[in-house]
Amino acid sequence: MSSSPELGLATMYRVIKKSGAERVSDDAADELRKVLEDIAVRIATQAVDLSIHAGRKTIKSEDIRLAAKNVLKL
Repeated sequence: MSSSPELGLATMYRVIKKSGAERVSDDAADELRKVLEDIAVRIATQAVDLSIHAGRKTIKSEDIRLAAKNVLKL
């Protein structure tokens, strides 16, 4: 994961509140951001591998979808 955050902290507050929380601590929003960024990097890395295996340089939505299923065990 990169040293500077890629996802916005305000978005994390909105996601948690949208899920039913009345209040959200700064630590909770920051932790969600870290977890989601880690998951996103793992999905993207697998998607790159899938596209290379298919002989493509372009990542397609189906690469992301399949990688997400693998990473998230859906």
